[in-house]
Order: sequence, then C-alpha cells, then structure tokens
Amino acid sequence: MLRTHNNGELRIANVNEIVTLCGWVQRTRDKGGMIWIDLRDRYGITQLMLEEGKTPKEAIETARSLGREFVISVTGTVVERLSKNDKLPTGDIEVKVTELSILNPAKLPPFLIEDETDGGDDIRMKYRYLDLRRNPVRQNLILRHKMAQEVRSYLDKQGFIEVETPVLIKSTPEGARDFVVPSRMNPGEFYALPQSPQTFKQLLMVSGFDRYFQIVKCFRDEDLRADRQPEFTQIDCEMSFIEQEDILQMFEGLVRQLFQNLKGIEINEISRMTYAHAMKYYGSDKPDIRFGMEFYELKSEEVDLTSDKNFPVFDAASVVVGINAKGCAEYTRKQVDELTDFVKRPQIGAKGLIYVRYNADGSIKSSVDKFYSEEDLKKWIEAANAQPGDLLLILCGDGDKPRKQLNELRLEMGNRLGLRNPNEYSVHWVVDFPLLEHSEEENRWFAMHHPFTSPKPEDIEFLKSGDLGKIRANAYDMVINGVEVGGGSIRIFQKDLQAKMFETLGFSDEEAKHQFGFLMDAFEYGAPPHGGLAFGFDRLCSLFGGSDSIRDFIAFPKNNSGRDVMIDSPSTIDAKQLDELKIKTIV
Repeated sequence: MLRTHNNGELRIANVNEIVTLCGWVQRTRDKGGMIWIDLRDRYGITQLMLEEGKTPKEAIETARSLGREFVISVTGTVVERLSKNDKLPTGDIEVKVTELSILNPAKLPPFLIEDETDGGDDIRMKYRYLDLRRNPVRQNLILRHKMAQEVRSYLDKQGFIEVETPVLIKSTPEGARDFVVPSRMNPGEFYALPQSPQTFKQLLMVSGFDRYFQIVKCFRDEDLRADRQPEFTQIDCEMSFIEQEDILQMFEGLVRQLFQNLKGIEINEISRMTYAHAMKYYGSDKPDIRFGMEFYELKSEEVDLTSDKNFPVFDAASVVVGINAKGCAEYTRKQVDELTDFVKRPQIGAKGLIYVRYNADGSIKSSVDKFYSEEDLKKWIEAANAQPGDLLLILCGDGDKPRKQLNELRLEMGNRLGLRNPNEYSVHWVVDFPLLEHSEEENRWFAMHHPFTSPKPEDIEFLKSGDLGKIRANAYDMVINGVEVGGGSIRIFQKDLQAKMFETLGFSDEEAKHQFGFLMDAFEYGAPPHGGLAFGFDRLCSLFGGSDSIRDFIAFPKNNSGRDVMIDSPSTIDAKQLDELKIKTIV
C-alpha cells in the first residue's frame, strides 16, 4: 500500500505516530513561515503542516509548487492541532510533514471541487469524473450502495434468489419506445433493450423458482425529466403461490427495513386507498398525504351546489371541486392572482380560479358574489368544512381534468404553507386501479399497467361481457410523499385468460403468437399463480437523499436530451460498421 492511513481516519489517539497519506490537494495556505495543505480522499480531509527551518527544504519547495487537485504522497508525524476544527472528524490533529512527493500534477479544474461549487449543471456533467470528487455527490452514491446492500440482505433472508435476465431481448408493443440493437449475424433483425424483465420473471415462476429478485438495468426511449433517465434501475421481484396481500406485506417489510437502517426512522402505519378514492379526493394516483387539503365537491354526479344561478362557467361544467387553504383568508389580491396565473400555465391548463374568503370576522367575500348569495356560499363553506380565516380555491371542468388541475394547485399550496416537510415521510399503497384505459384518439383500449396484469377475480365477467371500463386490476402502487416508488400486480397465469386480454387490447391471434407465443406456450406447462412488484431504485435513492432528481444518484447520468456530454454519446458510427449491419441512415 502507498499509504498507512486514509484521510478521514487519524484521531488524537494517533499523536506521535509516523504516517504516510495520499490524496488530492483541496487547498493550500502559505503564510510565509508556515504552509498548510488540506489533503482529501474519499474518506475525508487531513490538514498537513510544513514549517520553515523545521521541515526539509525540498518538501517546502514542492509544497509551494502545488496546485488544486494535484495528487501527492506525504510522510510525517501526527501532532495535536493548536487551533482545532470541530467541523472535521480529523480536526483535532494535523500531520507535520517530513517528506512530500507529487504523484501526478493536475490542470486547474473548470469548477471548484467543493461541497458548494461554482459549477453549473452542464459543466459538471461534462466533467462528471471531477464532480464525483465532491462530498455531496459521493455521499449520494454511498447511499445508493447501502440501499442495494439492505435490499439484498432483506430479500435473501426472505428466500428470494437473485437471477440475471437477458439484456438483448425481443421488441414488444405497449409501453414506451424500445431502444433497439441491430444484429450483425441476423441482417435486418434487431434486439431490444428491456423496459423491464417482465416476461422473464414470469417464466422464472413457471420454472419453479418461487421467489426471484434482481437489481436490474431497464431502458425506455421516452422524453426525459428530473425523475426519468433513458437507462434506470429497478428492484425487480416476483413470487409464486401468493395473493395480493402477501406481496403488500412482504414489501412493506422491505421499506420499513430501509427506513430503519438507512434513515433511523420507524415507519408504523402504511395505509391503503383505492385508485377511485385517490382520484376523487386528491386528483392523483400518487397523492402526497403528509397534509390534508382533500377535495370537496360542489358539483358532481352526487351533489350540485352551483347550478341555476346564472353563472355559465359552472353551469357548463360537470365537475366543480375545491380545496380549503386553512388560514389563508388574508391572502392579498396579488397572492390570489399568482395562484390564478399558476393554474392557467399551459402545463396545468385551467381557464381560471374561483375563490371564497371566509374572513376571521365571519364575513364572506368571493369572486362570484355577483351570482351567488351569502346563503349559497355558506353551503360551499359547509361542504369544505371551513372555519373563519380559511380560503376556498375552486376549479371546474369535465371528467378528471379539473381534479388533476386541482392536484397541482393543492401541491403548490402545500409547498407555500410549508406542509411538505422533506424530513417527514408518509408511505401508503394505492390499489384497485382500472385494468384498462380508453384512447379516444385511437378508439381502442390500452392496458393501464401492462398486458399481463390480472383483473380482479370478481371483475373477470366484465372482460367477457365487454363492459371494460368497470374492470379493476389486481394491481398496486407504493407511494412515498407523492412519489410513486414502486408498483406491480398479480399476473394472469392461465392461457385462455391471457388470450382474452390480448384480444381485448386489439391483438390478432397471429400478432399475439408472434409477440408472446413463448409465454403462452409456457402457460401450458403448469404455470403457478404469481405476482410481483418493481421498485424504482433510483427514485428510492433520491427520496431517501432528499433530492427531486434521480440524476444526483446515478454515477454517469444522461442530460435532458438523453446525451452523455462527458463521453459525447450517442454518436455516429463509421460507414464500415453500418455496412456490416446492413443499415442505411437517413437524417
């Protein structure tokens, strides 16, 4: 070894020991007669000290030639610091240098290698290998490592077997676009990179493996955002001879262990709500339930407190819903206008916002006083369970649209009121999703999850009768703080039911056999009842690390255009390779 200790290791107990350290120069401070160097490695920082007249001249000269990020080796004696630094674990000591050598000089980095850097996202992505030297980025990857170890430990104790599945597979329809890979040995044919190991894990259940897991790379060619990357990692799991409750209990145990061992947090309650409840009261299938502010209805199929008052906006709408922003009646006109502008943004798409102030003195003021009497508004206040000092914010429209818009406003109000504490965690399941969703554009039904999701047993009759909108899926998502971190389902394991599902989704017998014949054939050899779940590993890491972006927890991520600007990928390939692959490009 080139070193006796690392730079986060030495303590007061090591005083008078002769040590050799290696690392990068964080900074130097030359005070004429004294030189201090902060030496950094993955483990921490140790202060080095050189003194004119006491430190060998050669070492002094070398020290004065150092720049940031030079890689050096030093030997010296551990001494107690006169001016201690309680912000460093090594802050009680320093090393009095006797020998100093440069292992490798360095160019001046394009940004400061500090916890608080002056580098923007683009420059740090280009020089990611330098960004990875910074403590916050390194700690993110250490968290990722620890989480992977906890996952493997828990699942191993529960009898799961880790099995690797192929990366070069067959392209199948449904879901996002596939990344495709040309086959040189089979001209004109392509592999696809897996969006998930879905069919393989089901085949492992047919094979009798009973409990499988894999921390696996998946690939989807889709537009990117903070919580998406073209390649991402899943904790992929499957179990045989189980029901939905078995899976929920199993993975509640995993999440509890992760919180306990990585965050020191005990998760007691993991509640459950149906998809129908989530959409009705939160306008989202992944609601943040750290705070209340559930929706109340002023107009729906069950209630109507708005019609026949000559207000055409509400008369034309089939749904009028609102939230109660408690204690916000004193919001200024400017603040209300800001909220109106917020919901009118193109990403949300509302046409306007109605408000009702229930003032602290009991008086009522609204933006629709011209149409609704105080008695009318009192009924709204009662529906909202409002108290003096509260502010009602109301949207309208048709179908789920106003609820989805109000969800965005609810989250914005949660942020403004400080109700979404990142250090507070709420974990819950959303269950009973619709099995199918209808596309008006294509006039056909799509699987909300994927074609292998089983209907609720009691809803299979609707699949046969064609009443497709009523079918609930035997599916479930885990949500933490408004983020969907995992989801899965009980699978179809009977060939006839799977064939009916393909038919419902518009596959001909030939298309189904061509795409999924191998799975259908496997079901004829005794497939057990089975189901599973996949966690978004990157999302879990970012959630535990307190970040909105999964990029911070991936060693070498892509940017929002799907490019790795560090290695300049994707890139063109030469004509010889294209000829070998029998590919012609048209750009």
